[in-house]
Amino acid sequence: MSQKVQEFNDYRSKMNEKILSSDNKVIKRIFNLDTNAYAEGHLPVKTKELLGLVASAVLRCDDCIAYHLETAHKNGVTKEEMMETMSIATLVGGTIVIPHLRRAVEFWEALEENS
Repeated sequence: MSQKVQEFNDYRSKMNEKILSSDNKVIKRIFNLDTNAYAEGHLPVKTKELLGLVASAVLRCDDCIAYHLETAHKNGVTKEEMMETMSIATLVGGTIVIPHLRRAVEFWEALEENS
């Protein structure tokens, strides 16, 4: 696994464990809702991850973008599908999304190194 992807996953796991160990009912429910929202349903997981990617890019959340990129990659999203998705995000979010697009492409390349 590329160092960039490994560092992201290690940090995310470590901090999620700390956060969830606080035993805060509201936080646990939000995490659970987030997990269940992206489960297979009327929309396939792949589609939901691409929707999450657009929302994350428009909201300019690099951690969220990385998470959805990795999950999308694991669910068979191609580079072309990712780029088309990010093109919609950039259209909707405007040029302020371009720096996030750059980091998204960089993270995608790190994911591809692992394939």
